[in-house]
Amino acid sequence: MEVLLSTKRITICLIFFALNLAAAIEIPLSVAQLPTITEQSSMQVAYPFDEDFTIKCEAKGNPQPTFNWTKDGKPFNLLSDRRILTFNNSGTFVIQNHGIITNFQGKYRCFASNALGTAMSEEMELIVPTVPKFPKEKIEPLDVEHGDSVILHCNPPKGIPPLHIYWMNIDLQHIPQDERVSMSLKGDLYFANVEENDSRSDYCCFAAFPRLRTIVQKMPMTLKVSRCKSSSSHPVGSHPPLLSNFIKERKPKLLIPPESSGSSSSVTVIKGGVLLLECIAEGLPTPHLNWVKITGSLPKDKPVTENYGKILKIEQVSAADEGTYQCTASNSVGRVKHEFHVHVEEPPQWIKEPESGVYSVGTNLVLLCEAFGNPEPTIEWKLNGMPIDSKYNPFSSLVISATEISLTNLQIQDSAVYQCEASNKHGRILASANVNVLNIAPLILTSDGENYATVVGYSAFLHCEIFASPTLFYVKPPLTALRYELNKNGTLEIKDTRKEDSGSYACWAANSVGKRAITANLDIRDATKVVVSPKNPQVLKSHSILLKCQSEYDSHLKHSFKLSWRKDGDELPVSSTDNSRIIMDMDTLFISSVTLEDQGVYTCVARTSLDSVTAESQLIVLDVPDPPEDLQLSEHQNRSVRLSWKAGANHNSPVNESIIEFEENRWEPGKWQELSRTTGNETTTVLSLAPYMNYQFRVMSVNAVGRSQASKPSLRYATPPAAPDKNPENIRVEASEPNEMVMKWEPLKPAERNGPGLEYKVSWRQQGVEADWNEEMVKKHSLTLRNTPTFVPYEIKVQAVNNLGSGPEPNVTTGYSGEDIPDAAPSSVSVDTLNSTLVKVFWFGIPRDRVRGHLRGYKSLISRKMRQIKYCVSWWKTRNMLDGKRHHPEKHFLTFVGDRNYGMIPGLEPFSEFHLTVLAYNAKGDGPESSPVVFETPEGVPEQPRSLRILNFDKDSITLSWGLPRKANGHLTGYILQYQIINETHEIGPLNNVTISNHSMLSWRLSNLSSSTKYKFYVRACTAKGCGKPVTEEGLTMAQGTYAGIYDGISTQGWFIGLMCAIALLTLLLLTVCFVRRNKGGKYSVKEKEDLHPDPEAQSIKDEIFGEYSDSDEKPLKGSHQSINGDIKATGSADSLVDYGEGEHGMFNEDGSFIGAYSGSKEKGSVESNGSSTATFPLHA
Repeated sequence: MEVLLSTKRITICLIFFALNLAAAIEIPLSVAQLPTITEQSSMQVAYPFDEDFTIKCEAKGNPQPTFNWTKDGKPFNLLSDRRILTFNNSGTFVIQNHGIITNFQGKYRCFASNALGTAMSEEMELIVPTVPKFPKEKIEPLDVEHGDSVILHCNPPKGIPPLHIYWMNIDLQHIPQDERVSMSLKGDLYFANVEENDSRSDYCCFAAFPRLRTIVQKMPMTLKVSRCKSSSSHPVGSHPPLLSNFIKERKPKLLIPPESSGSSSSVTVIKGGVLLLECIAEGLPTPHLNWVKITGSLPKDKPVTENYGKILKIEQVSAADEGTYQCTASNSVGRVKHEFHVHVEEPPQWIKEPESGVYSVGTNLVLLCEAFGNPEPTIEWKLNGMPIDSKYNPFSSLVISATEISLTNLQIQDSAVYQCEASNKHGRILASANVNVLNIAPLILTSDGENYATVVGYSAFLHCEIFASPTLFYVKPPLTALRYELNKNGTLEIKDTRKEDSGSYACWAANSVGKRAITANLDIRDATKVVVSPKNPQVLKSHSILLKCQSEYDSHLKHSFKLSWRKDGDELPVSSTDNSRIIMDMDTLFISSVTLEDQGVYTCVARTSLDSVTAESQLIVLDVPDPPEDLQLSEHQNRSVRLSWKAGANHNSPVNESIIEFEENRWEPGKWQELSRTTGNETTTVLSLAPYMNYQFRVMSVNAVGRSQASKPSLRYATPPAAPDKNPENIRVEASEPNEMVMKWEPLKPAERNGPGLEYKVSWRQQGVEADWNEEMVKKHSLTLRNTPTFVPYEIKVQAVNNLGSGPEPNVTTGYSGEDIPDAAPSSVSVDTLNSTLVKVFWFGIPRDRVRGHLRGYKSLISRKMRQIKYCVSWWKTRNMLDGKRHHPEKHFLTFVGDRNYGMIPGLEPFSEFHLTVLAYNAKGDGPESSPVVFETPEGVPEQPRSLRILNFDKDSITLSWGLPRKANGHLTGYILQYQIINETHEIGPLNNVTISNHSMLSWRLSNLSSSTKYKFYVRACTAKGCGKPVTEEGLTMAQGTYAGIYDGISTQGWFIGLMCAIALLTLLLLTVCFVRRNKGGKYSVKEKEDLHPDPEAQSIKDEIFGEYSDSDEKPLKGSHQSINGDIKATGSADSLVDYGEGEHGMFNEDGSFIGAYSGSKEKGSVESNGSSTATFPLHA
């Protein structure tokens, strides 16, 4: 009970009046009262293997009752036998099993008495069984003839039921039983007629008593069956033969019931028990038993027959089972009948029992006692265990009849125990009523000062249990508000409590003898609230869900507050391991890998010591539908059938589509293909089918979650064959030889064949020639014609044919016979030199009739799928114009696709002599080459000098040395030397220029330089066409007084060696990063490649023809001045294969030959150097 922390101390009196509450509650033991039996034994069996036997009798009363026993209606002294143990203030006694205890068998009754009266128990029977045994006897053998009836008697000993009887042989093998041989309810073995194989000497009867844990065996019996025997030795109970060795058939004769009982007998059964009616007959052939109910019909569900129809069994017998039953035993010779008149009786049962009560002095009472049974029970009244009759009636005001006792003007001395006992031949029942006549002041049994608490909105129950006799009377008006309700047991219920209901309450009780009062305290707490989120979530199967239970409760109740979870009303167990799929952690419930079984209503239960509230959230699990079921085919047609099915469970997501697939086992067994789809939740559709197919179908349902598993396949449905509905498509001609034509087409799919024996009728004729169609039937999807003229058009058509007919009239397709290589070379080849690396070639194409193939435009040399004419230009360098040396011919090829008469050849070496030829070719190969044309390329700008070195440094001068350019590309006219100051902050000085006109001079000394200053130097080689790219180098002049060179002086200093090592390590790191980035897919810039091979002349042509292409703009260094010529431009690459023709689609062939437009992207770049030990340095443009 919760302790109250505060109270309003409101005192409210609850006054009881005109109420006899004592009659409704148990009398306190502190009040004088009659004895009452509280516990007693029922029938008990004293098994010999038990150590002792307890017979119970307990009672209560004030004064404490004393106990007496009777045995078989006579007084029984518990102290008369030392084997009996007794207990203080108890009627229970224990009989110790020290051997023979048969003298304790009998019916016992317990009497509990005090000064006010005597209570009596029901009769308790103690059964002391003996060990069952078969008597020792000598059983004579039975000699019978074949066909006689025989009874082998068991006569089992008596024992505690149940009794189980078995007939077995000496090897404990059961004797086979059937309609001819069977055992009766008493255990005897009956032979309707014997056969020779019934002869044996070990018929043994076994009697089993499970409650006694005992099985006993009778002496073996011998039965001899023979074909003939003398009539003088005929046994009792068998029929003598009429003739020797002759078996006479006979009609049935009842052995149970015996003939002595007549044609009918009476049977009595207890209501609720089991009715067993038995008929056993002998006869030859073996009789058959049949049961009917003459009065009414047999209930369909209750009666059963056992023992091969010889026993009719009805369990839970009711009055409706009463009537006449008849058994009939019949064979081919005759029949016999017997009637059973069944009577249903029952032991006594109470209609009205006398009731105990507390009565005030001067009041009246009536005790009723009514019972029913069959036969009608006898009612006997007793007072304190003694029969009330004319000899014994201690109260003058007591009036007794068969069913009631009445008393008027009760007095204290009228207190007594009244017993009513009803009995018939099937049993007896006992009911007791304690009549307590009291005159005491009220007793309040509830403790004073009890503390109560509840929560707002709930009901509060303040208890005030009262016992009083005589009745309470009116003193003051009680609480009358509608929310207050006073129950009969004295409890005050305050409904729909509010905070202001807190306070103290008083309960008063008074009668004519005195009055009593107690107080109770009530405190009202805040109600607990709970909410579950999310509310009714939907989650996909195999996903996870987290439910959270948010709660509020009174702070005074925090120690008793508990949260739990339920699913569909059942408590969820707390997770025992971390890997549990359902994890509860205080106010959260986490379900991982949700399954369909997880769907349901989850309830969060918040409990305190005062209230319990719940909040629900229904978890809806979404999943793909279950597979459809019960596929049925109907409306069978040649090319259609109706498919119907039952949809599977949609798992909370409606089916929006059904997919029907088919499999046919004639052409593609085991391969399922989609045939049709239905929308919505339709479960039937008409399917369009193809002829000559053996279909089976399956269905898959689709909802928003996904597609279900496929249903089980339907039955197969075979469509009849038909002529083809279509002809082959994609008819084409292919040939690898000039005088050959190969006609090919796409074969019909299996579903398009429509029938057996599919072939193709191929028809062809030369186009433009009046001639009949040539025809040939083939089974393949190609036909090869030989000895055809070269490249001649043909009309072709292909028609599908099967055993049932031909397809529709086919369309005509035109195809050409095989091609041959061109047989002529281009003529009038000329070359127009555009600059030092680019020329334009012109030629006259070959005539059409010399092509001998298709002209279809551009095509890669690698490809051999298209037949077309192409022009291939080849050239090779013969000598260098600078030194006049002859070169070994290295041919280059460039392809121009289509019917054209010019082409651009880029990437030539300047100042060189070339030879050039042109040829035409198609898919079959190259035609003859044209006569060679000789041309020369003019001078170009030189390439970069090979090297630039600083020989030594002084404080204000420096000597530079450089190498010749890799390729002069013309006559060298001199060099341009440039230099400027640089520093670590990237501030640069003006660019200074030195022109060296002597092309043979390869070194130069610069003077008037600043000491201890870093410079960058540039050297370019020049021809009449201009100057090439520079080679660069950086260097530092010496400090004042230092005359060592950059390589001879500081290179030997320790600090310089350390600096160089650091720079080398940093350079290695940068190279590693660049290598990794390039391996990750970095692309090689065409512009970077072009910068290695400048060609100013080619640049001007590019700018003229392709406006979007330009070299990268080189930004000058900050603060630098203009170069020698006012600008320094990065020239284009001489190796770029640029096509300057007017073709529509510029591209490179797969072998790298140029066939289309080339364009470079603009990018910000810098002047590059070769061999420099430092980074490149951009010049001012």
